[in-house]
Amino acid sequence: MCYDTRCRKGAVGMTIKKRLFCSNILMIVVPAVIVAFVGLLCMALLWITLQGGSGMHLEDGEDLRYIGRDMADQIEGFMTNTPDSWTSRMSSLESMTEDGTFRIVVTQNGGIAYAAGEEQPTDSQLIQAADSIDEVDVFISVGDRSIYRIDNTLGGGSWSLYLFGTKQGHLDSGLRVILALAAIGLIFVVFLTILMTNRFLTRFVVRKIEEPLNLLSEGARRLGEGDLDFRITYTGKDEFAPVCGAFNEMAARLKESVERTRRDEESRKELLAGISHDLRSPLTSIRAYVEGLLDGVAQTEESKRRYLRTIRTKAEDIDRLVSQLFLYSKLDLEGVPMEMRPIRLDEFVTGFVDEASLDSRTHGLEITAEHLAPVTVSADPEQLRRVLANILENSIKYKNKETGHLRITLEESGLLVLADDGPGVPEDALPKLFDVFYRSDPARKNPAGGSGLGLAIAAKAVQGMGGTIRASSGPCGGLAIEITLSKEEACDAENPDR
Repeated sequence: MCYDTRCRKGAVGMTIKKRLFCSNILMIVVPAVIVAFVGLLCMALLWITLQGGSGMHLEDGEDLRYIGRDMADQIEGFMTNTPDSWTSRMSSLESMTEDGTFRIVVTQNGGIAYAAGEEQPTDSQLIQAADSIDEVDVFISVGDRSIYRIDNTLGGGSWSLYLFGTKQGHLDSGLRVILALAAIGLIFVVFLTILMTNRFLTRFVVRKIEEPLNLLSEGARRLGEGDLDFRITYTGKDEFAPVCGAFNEMAARLKESVERTRRDEESRKELLAGISHDLRSPLTSIRAYVEGLLDGVAQTEESKRRYLRTIRTKAEDIDRLVSQLFLYSKLDLEGVPMEMRPIRLDEFVTGFVDEASLDSRTHGLEITAEHLAPVTVSADPEQLRRVLANILENSIKYKNKETGHLRITLEESGLLVLADDGPGVPEDALPKLFDVFYRSDPARKNPAGGSGLGLAIAAKAVQGMGGTIRASSGPCGGLAIEITLSKEEACDAENPDR
């Protein structure tokens, strides 16, 4: 059963790199925008507050002295030019008192000649304090209220100017509180903005990373539990897409490796069983004939020689089996070097048929080579000859007629086909035909059936030369072996017999 794990949809086209870039940009832009907005709001509130407040204020006592002396000079001018109407001209100074910040009082010969502005509760005390000081120029400040007195004489008479003022610092204490609260609020907003932005952007990036990581973790767990059919279906197009693809490829290769290991294990078991069986038969015969000689069963010289010849034949069978096993092992481990060269395959097959026809005819098999197209392939001549010889030997061993036939054809595509008219092989057995020690006789009771190594060696040799080999049912009902080798240019071909 195959399991697919799919991720949630969303931001399919955005890579992790783009997400991180956007996150870094937004980490700067979002707090900056919010802080700028809050700052502008605070500045607007401050401006509104200032617009609703007083228009003229004092920073310190020097400002009040400066204003008072200037007023005294103006008053003296009024009195000098038009002594009878100087008070009427004082209205030009009343604009300073309209906002309640300043108050003007002028006394002449001990009485109040002019007064303008709102009187504060402490003003009378400030006048008494100023009059108690015997100086022409007096400045006194109590709390946020200040007084400046200046005396003057004109025409034998005397007058005094009292100027009251309110200090800026005391007047703006509420404003300072507002500014302090605004600063604290601004700092809080900046901190909160950075915190929320970081939280959001972290989830924005981390979520996209967590999802494929969870998929990969789940995949590793499933594979560890033996579920080799598990695959990840990841629809994203970010950096994790090739990782998930590599995981699926790894899982597929792991499954193939496990199956190949299982098949190899089965092949080794079959190999051991085949070796033990094919060695046991000749060894049993040798032991029987040796015991017959020891027991005196063969009483004549002719029977003794017959026993000894049989023993030698069985010993040769064992030696041939061991040699085939050794060759198969070397081919399987790629221990046989392939001397590849260009070969005219049609000429090679023709030469092989000429060499093998006489011997095969004595075993009841006729070989014919028909429709041989001029094809040049890359092959090892020695291994190619062994391949053809093993296929020929297989056809001889399994022929079911007094005279069998093996037909060899070569197509222009390079396909070499060797088809006999023997009993053939069942369709379900064709894929196993090139397995080591496989024989169509499952019980291995037919001693003429060979070791089952011939076609296995042929397959390994063809694969070692970079070709392919397959078995199919022949046109005459027998077995057909199809071989394909790498083609070469005809001009590079060499004489196969050299």
